[in-house]
Amino acid sequence: MNTDVKSLLTNGVTSTDAALERLLPAATTEPHSIHRAMRHSTFAGGKRLRPILCMEAATMVAGTLPASAAELGAAIEMLHTYSLIHDDLPALDNDDLRRGKPTCHVAFGEATAILAGDALQTLAFQTIAELKAPAATTVAILREVAIAVGTGVGKDLPGSLAPGMIGGQVMDIEGGGAKPTAELVERIHRAKTGALITVSIVAGGLLGLGASPRGEVAGAEAIAGLRTFGEKAGLAFQIIDDVLDMTQTSEELGKTAGKDTATDKATWPAVFGIAQSKHDAAELIADAFASLAPFGEAADPLKALAQYLVDRTH
Repeated sequence: MNTDVKSLLTNGVTSTDAALERLLPAATTEPHSIHRAMRHSTFAGGKRLRPILCMEAATMVAGTLPASAAELGAAIEMLHTYSLIHDDLPALDNDDLRRGKPTCHVAFGEATAILAGDALQTLAFQTIAELKAPAATTVAILREVAIAVGTGVGKDLPGSLAPGMIGGQVMDIEGGGAKPTAELVERIHRAKTGALITVSIVAGGLLGLGASPRGEVAGAEAIAGLRTFGEKAGLAFQIIDDVLDMTQTSEELGKTAGKDTATDKATWPAVFGIAQSKHDAAELIADAFASLAPFGEAADPLKALAQYLVDRTH
């Protein structure tokens, strides 16, 4: 594997930001306050990892970047940003720093921040509905994304798997202050963070299949491999996030460091320690790589991105 991760990230950010600029209302569009708030949080300097994973998965499956891949990635970034806006609210994590800038409710007030998150979520689904893709592909993507963002209702995957992002947030809130268990931490991480990372990859794969069908069996196998890859890489990403929260400064992270420890959050290091957490993340990435074996060298960009997730320092 010899993939230039820096180029992948740089090009991915450029493509995603251009799509977001096209899709988000201008700050001069009325009502001005909500659109300024949406743009404040969306263009606060995120790494765009989820849309980049989405676009690379689509490219791997289709053989070339499909039409609307950047728009799909942008929609996923809108959902991610909405989740961050709401996660930072006083009623949830009560944080005042995100991506090195004041959180949305600090800059615009709590009411506007709530509505900005709501508006980004609805715009994301509108964007997906308008993708240049076969109708069946669009419906499949919408279903996957809705389940990943929600509480898991309608999920036909094994019941042992965690619910979606909102369900994970609820478990995180209800688990606060209690001694974390390995089972609880894994369920929260797979849902709150892992579900959106997984669906970024799966949705990209579905878009790629719509652009270049592989046949029903081959298509199902491709999506299953991408789902496994996403679940493993997503959990590894959050484990490393937990480690960084304990080992880096606020300036390095771009958000308040040590918050998890201070608020007794259920984290991987709290259960297993930092050294074991790093080992577990590395094992998960190795397993994630194995799930992409059928794709051969075409999977190298996705593998390089997954390795970056666990090697990063912020």
